[in-house]
Amino acid sequence: MRIEEITKSNVKMDDSKRIVLNILYTNNVIGDKFLDILKPYDLSGEQYNVLRILRGQKGNPANMCVIQERMITKNSNTTRLIDKLLLKELVTRNVCPENRRKIEVEITKKGLNILLELDPKVKEYEENFANNLLPEEIQQLISLLEKYRQVK
Repeated sequence: MRIEEITKSNVKMDDSKRIVLNILYTNNVIGDKFLDILKPYDLSGEQYNVLRILRGQKGNPANMCVIQERMITKNSNTTRLIDKLLLKELVTRNVCPENRRKIEVEITKKGLNILLELDPKVKEYEENFANNLLPEEIQQLISLLEKYRQVK
């Protein structure tokens, strides 16, 4: 469906506006479907992202700066996210023995188990979107989105 139909607009839009509206709308569609997967686990997208970052540490702790710089949503309040994950017993938080000003965060076994359960669901979700495109279209879309983000 065209963006003009979705927004029920009969005003002619220039291409730059159509691109931005399409990306914003597509982001919402993708995000809403992702939240449907996370809802039974009482996780937000940002909390899921933190758990994935911590799993990627392969048993090593990550400090708050490392987590923040690897987040997809850069404006996330990392401290608040960690606090919520602590309450759910999905992470641990400790003071770094070498530098007491540094906080180290690690994923728990419970957090790893939730990710293991989510992995096939997330893979299916991602593939469902990709199935609408040919392999060469996927590569083209990736390339175009990466190029489009290079705003000056």
